[in-house]
Amino acid sequence: MNSDNRGPARTWTADISDVNPEAQVVDAAFASFGGCSFCIGPAELISTIDDNSLVSKTLDEPGNGRVLVVDNNGSTSCAMLGGDLARKAAANGWAGVVVYGAVRDTVELREARLAVFALRATPRKSVKRGIGERRDALQLPGARFASGDIVAADADGVLVVPKAKFVDVRS
Repeated sequence: MNSDNRGPARTWTADISDVNPEAQVVDAAFASFGGCSFCIGPAELISTIDDNSLVSKTLDEPGNGRVLVVDNNGSTSCAMLGGDLARKAAANGWAGVVVYGAVRDTVELREARLAVFALRATPRKSVKRGIGERRDALQLPGARFASGDIVAADADGVLVVPKAKFVDVRS
């Protein structure tokens, strides 16, 4: 599972939602900032508050098609992801990054072969204080994520489906 921009443009989350009754949709208005318009993959979960130290460290790892979900408590006072981290994530095989917060370097994000979804952009970088934690589960508005659940994101929104119940509609 990974980012997929081949073929005609379409929104896969609608189809995924239709055939996955367990799908939960995040109740937030995400915007697409990345060079890929869609991503799908197992969730890797981080919670933090206005510090992207752990985001950077996590994106150093092989992504293996995973989607990093960053819970910044909806704070948009600073960015959790910028151009450098997006390039690193793409090079390391991450399918996408979903930020419940802000990103920056939007021109660079569009050039990266990575799906990036966030609440908004801001020019302010985060202060690195070494805080944040990896989580087995996260609760965002309307959706509960467990590590390894399948996350899909596109122009229609962000959803999550328990891995054991996921039915893939892409062919």
